[in-house]
Amino acid sequence: MDHTQENEILVATQMYCVERPIYSYPALHGKLHKKNKVSDPIGDKIKRALICTPKKIRNIIYMFLPICKWLPAYKPREYVFGDFVSGISTGVLHLPQGLAFAMLAAVPPVFGLYSSFYPVILYCFFGTSRHVSIGPFAVISLMIGGVAVRLVPDDMYVGGGGANSTNGTEERDAMRVKVAMSVTLLSGIIQFCLGVLRFGFVAIYLTEPLVRGFTTAAAVHVFTSMLKYLFGVKTKRHSGPFSVVYSTLAVIANVKKLNICSLIVGSMCFALLLGGKEFNERFKNKLPAPIPLEIVAVIIGTGISAGFNLEESYKVDVVGSLPLGLLAPATPDSSLFHLVYVDAIAIAIVGFSVTISMAKIFAVKHGYQVDGNQELIALGICNTIGSLFQTFSISCSLSRSLVQESTGGNTQLAGCLASLLILLVILAIGFLFESLPQAVLSAIVIVNLKGMFMQFSDLPFFWRTSKIELTIWLTTFVSSLFLGLDYGLITAVIIALMTVIYRTQSPTYTVLGQLPNTDVYIDIDAYEEVREHAGIKIFQINAPIYYANSDLYSNALSRKTGVNAARIMAARRKVLKKHAKELGTKGKPQSSVVKVDEDAEAGGEEEEKQEEQIEENAKPMTIDSLVQKTFPEELERFLPPGPNVHTMILDFSQVNFIDSVGVKTVSGILKEYGDVGIYVYLAACSAQVVNDLTQNRFFENPCVKELLFHSIHDAVLGAKVREALAQQEALAPPPEEDSEPIVDPET
Repeated sequence: MDHTQENEILVATQMYCVERPIYSYPALHGKLHKKNKVSDPIGDKIKRALICTPKKIRNIIYMFLPICKWLPAYKPREYVFGDFVSGISTGVLHLPQGLAFAMLAAVPPVFGLYSSFYPVILYCFFGTSRHVSIGPFAVISLMIGGVAVRLVPDDMYVGGGGANSTNGTEERDAMRVKVAMSVTLLSGIIQFCLGVLRFGFVAIYLTEPLVRGFTTAAAVHVFTSMLKYLFGVKTKRHSGPFSVVYSTLAVIANVKKLNICSLIVGSMCFALLLGGKEFNERFKNKLPAPIPLEIVAVIIGTGISAGFNLEESYKVDVVGSLPLGLLAPATPDSSLFHLVYVDAIAIAIVGFSVTISMAKIFAVKHGYQVDGNQELIALGICNTIGSLFQTFSISCSLSRSLVQESTGGNTQLAGCLASLLILLVILAIGFLFESLPQAVLSAIVIVNLKGMFMQFSDLPFFWRTSKIELTIWLTTFVSSLFLGLDYGLITAVIIALMTVIYRTQSPTYTVLGQLPNTDVYIDIDAYEEVREHAGIKIFQINAPIYYANSDLYSNALSRKTGVNAARIMAARRKVLKKHAKELGTKGKPQSSVVKVDEDAEAGGEEEEKQEEQIEENAKPMTIDSLVQKTFPEELERFLPPGPNVHTMILDFSQVNFIDSVGVKTVSGILKEYGDVGIYVYLAACSAQVVNDLTQNRFFENPCVKELLFHSIHDAVLGAKVREALAQQEALAPPPEEDSEPIVDPET
């Protein structure tokens, strides 16, 4: 027997006994004394906020420049080797991905190298994650390419020398670069502003099923976009709704024109990468670092292309010109903002969501914290400043981040080393990769989509665990696949929010019973040992009570408990009318004529008796008391089977708030069931719920507070005590009336 089982047995055999009074709300709070919370004056708060102390200045610097915190604590002996290996491994992956993702962004390949350099350096200063790899990301690049193609289509410059002419292509590419820079600047401004305003929580609205469904749809978009490069066919690039369908049909329509040499080279690299990744995965514990297959494929593909002159001999499309050097800073065109703001918002949110998700995974694994607001600021700075140097929007790359973490990276110095390798390519050796076939880059991108395509395995998991999350995944995937990534994301967020409303509108309603000889109350339908108390129904809801579900709550109460107060009231009214009719058929009522006797005193006694009878008839008689006393057999078919219910207990332990409509609903339940002689108790209300009830004047009648109990067990015991006292009063003999002395009229 292990230690855990011993602990379980020990806990199960322990008993505890607590003796205390039954606590209703007034009884409990009569013994409590609230703390006096004195709020500081506004002037003192402002003064305290404006005071500059060395500690406050240091905290502000650490907040906005995290490098100032982790760099002085850097341990060279422990971290240098891991960061060096990680930086080299990540850098060789940056090169082919930067070139390939530039193709997705519809800009010349060299801009992918710029996007792999500037943002990585900036994130090292402002980011809080030690392991994510910032730079071009396939999903973000595809979204930028969609905007660029929508605003600058392939045939836009046909009249200016032809779309296939050198001048037309250069003008088209220049305009697309301008669009990409504008989107990048605007998305960076949005991210920075959200971070300064502490809106890092927006990522919570992108749930995991939504993000995984969205990235899976994006993987399909990327795959279809890469097919034309793999097959070497010339097709028009599509954007907007159903672009994935149009792109696939365009490739199929031109499949007869495919370039056999391009397909062979791409397929060879595809097989090399796929087999090599399986080898890396199988022997990852024995290899000091994963084999950099992407750079191997780039070198082999470039060597074959240059050696056999594939571009001239076989018309294979290659990367083309990679000018050496860095471009001078330039201001993006802000006049395009009104055309791209929707896409910029989507890119900003998706980029942040992917980054913070990966950052949190690594932070939990390695035992440090990441700040979502600072991550927004860091991404905003990377995109804003990067756009001035002709970079397009960046995010965290899943594949590069895994490589950077798995190869021993400890800090973002690994990312800085990777960016220095890219700088070497930009300044010195970029021309060596000009003959790299685009089919090789296409194969690299498609192989790196394997992880995203594996997310289809989420479907069986969500089918078993949560149909609602399965719905989110599927609707996100379908909408993003066919409506486009921008409108698909908006649709997915709306659907995800609707599922939250659905969950609160359709909560679980449960009737509880007691586990014998305990104060534990659980679902009577789930366990055989649970028993209900005679005459008591305990009803539980696992959601807040507000305008969207208040009517459903009252309906579920009568349906689940089997006690319908409205039907009982209607039945009693029907019986009352029948009783009144029967009384009317017995004959005319006797006239209230007072016979006057010659004796004045005797006449006075008769008048006094009539006045007493009138007062007795004038007393209010409830319908419940009349029916229960006169015609109990008329009500049997309207009441639930078993003993009559005298108390309803509403368990509010899982209700976190209640609005004004919900308060009116609960007040109506109290009145409706009270009119038929059934008490309604509220149990286990949180302080927030009690505050909501108070603010909505639920306790306008102070006696209503007596209906609130600290726990379900308190309410059950209170109901039993009340019923026991009522039975004692019913069984007690009526008090004897004092007989009046007979007075002789003559005296």
